[in-house]
Amino acid sequence: MLKQVEGSHAVAEAVALCRPEVISAYPITPQTHIVEDLGTMVKAGAIENCEFMLVESEFGALSACIGSSAAGARSYTATSSQGMLYMMEAVYNASGMGLPIVMTVGNRAIGAPINIWNDWGDSMSARDGGWLQLFVESNQQAVDVHIQAFRLAEELSLPVMVCMDGFILTHSYSQVDIPDQTQVDEFLPAFEPRQVLDPAAPLSMGAMVGPEAFTEVRFLSHQKQLDALELIPQQVSKFEAIFGRDSGGLIKQFDSAGAETVVITMGSVIGTMKEVLAGMRADGHSIGAITIRSFRPFPSEALREALKDAKRVIVFEKCLAVGMGGIVSMNVRMALQDSPQSVHSVIGGLGGRPITRAGLRRMFEKGVVDELEEPHFHDIDMAIVERELEREKVQRCSGSIAENILHDVGMVAAAKTI
Repeated sequence: MLKQVEGSHAVAEAVALCRPEVISAYPITPQTHIVEDLGTMVKAGAIENCEFMLVESEFGALSACIGSSAAGARSYTATSSQGMLYMMEAVYNASGMGLPIVMTVGNRAIGAPINIWNDWGDSMSARDGGWLQLFVESNQQAVDVHIQAFRLAEELSLPVMVCMDGFILTHSYSQVDIPDQTQVDEFLPAFEPRQVLDPAAPLSMGAMVGPEAFTEVRFLSHQKQLDALELIPQQVSKFEAIFGRDSGGLIKQFDSAGAETVVITMGSVIGTMKEVLAGMRADGHSIGAITIRSFRPFPSEALREALKDAKRVIVFEKCLAVGMGGIVSMNVRMALQDSPQSVHSVIGGLGGRPITRAGLRRMFEKGVVDELEEPHFHDIDMAIVERELEREKVQRCSGSIAENILHDVGMVAAAKTI
């Protein structure tokens, strides 16, 4: 059914169609609308045989899902930003125990300084936590991928994060095709756990494992992620056969075949990029794009094949490894380590900074002639940066960097000057 609906509500409807048995939640912007809508549905009886647990913290939210999943219940939660950090111990526990929990991450910057807007810092903080991480580019894809996430998690007995750009997707209204229950039931079978707590057949979960077996346990977690590289495309094909639309697999290509320059990104920014790149192709540039949908596991082989004819790669990412550079670009470089392409890292959109068509065009025009510094910070105001660096040189007690920058950009009165 076609609906003009907010992204968060569309996700809530998709999760409800997956027949969850436990939803555990603690609200944090920008994922709050998802769990609010699910709570309303459970209270109204629209989701049958489901318990909605409003807990005291994000750590409690995921911990409750760990318990319910271990007991054999299809379990779901959501988080963002600082909430992800607060539940981090439980993030590693869920994957280490092999529990098929699905969690929406409404991607938001991590403070300090406090910032509620979108970048990928929260998901990236857990990139090595053992969860599958699937990034979506639209609200339609968010609906489709959540349905696939439950089946993927339960087939592999691994937890899955569905990562969607906060506000840009979670709070935007667009036309979305919400499937009917019959379609979802055809695609997603009833939950049959690979492991379950049962008094009639006692077992241990989360047992102590020493040096004699820890490497093997970790390797098997790695192997399951590699298995997902084969399973994800298979499930995408099954989904398309039932629902009649392509929801993207490991990667999605946009006019990249045979292009000399290929832009790689994730999430919703591809919508703006496609317009810019179309204009550049019309002007004679050989340029296309690829979006990565599966960040974990990382689709190295698929990228190598898709980029075999490219001369250069520009990776645009909304995240930063402080002291190192781009996170996604590091993964791309590892995937292409024996390939001849040059890889340029572009970091932009941090803390929700707007990504404009004009700014992208300027950056791409530098990129296609290999004039981007490494890494390139997109649309950064270096005059502000240099002013703060100079302030620190001449004033021992120079104050808070964040506060000083706010003064300098005119957001706070009574600026401290040198």
